Amino acid sequence: MQPTQQQIEDYRRDGFVVVERFLEADELEGLRGRYASAFAHEWETGLQPDEVNYQPGVTPPDKTRQLCNVWKADRTLAATVLARRNAEFGARLAGVPGLRLVQDNAIWKPPSGKALLCHQDAAYVGWLEPPNMTTCWMALDDTSADAGTIYYVRGSSHWPRFPAGGSFHAPEDWLGYVHEVMPPGEELDLVPIEVPAGGAAFHDGWTFHGSPPNERADKERRALVSHMVSTETRWADGAKPHPIYSKYRRPGERELDEAFFPVMWREDGYRTGWLDAWCAPASAGRRP
Repeated sequence: MQPTQQQIEDYRRDGFVVVERFLEADELEGLRGRYASAFAHEWETGLQPDEVNYQPGVTPPDKTRQLCNVWKADRTLAATVLARRNAEFGARLAGVPGLRLVQDNAIWKPPSGKALLCHQDAAYVGWLEPPNMTTCWMALDDTSADAGTIYYVRGSSHWPRFPAGGSFHAPEDWLGYVHEVMPPGEELDLVPIEVPAGGAAFHDGWTFHGSPPNERADKERRALVSHMVSTETRWADGAKPHPIYSKYRRPGERELDEAFFPVMWREDGYRTGWLDAWCAPASAGRRP
């Protein structure tokens, strides 16, 4: 699967592009089956994700749930997060020689779930050089504007680069931060992503995006996200370390270690050697 020339032009102009059909039906079914287990903290591999922003029975039921780097915990989810398809499509959109995974997100917005802040992903990776991302957002449910889908601010990837700000989870005003920093004379051209389950969207790391509260009491919104960076990305010297991900950097090292930030696809055909074996149980149809 490769983007058309029109999709490449749209991505570079608007900061995002929508793909109506991206995941196969059997892949989608498998992901849905594993989502509940992952959020119940049943780690199939025995490894916990790097960030666990949901505790069953503790987290308020209306707060959006999130796991980060769930690929380490579940091979079925890993097979989709780490798919060659995601990286090749994204690299051609972004015009980079290849992409590696820097982080995944498993997002689960419950019925009547609260908002997620409108933000720029790349503002959170100042520990990398250059600080940018190409993101593949994959819907596990039909999405609609009134059910807390992701919204993009069209053209905002061409705005100045702002630092991270605002409250990410359950902000009172999900558009408050972008209103605070947006350049004078600009307007928010908000685009809700409404796709069937299995659809996807790709966005640039400097594109403002977020999601309003889920207005539906009968509909949930689940999405699996691959946050990818160019294979030319390095650790940033002199930058403030990330409290979680910088522990994967050896002293004095500039290269990102493929054990933790695997190369998903590169234009010369390279892909981190252990990826396919790691995802084999899922791709072979076996379930834990």
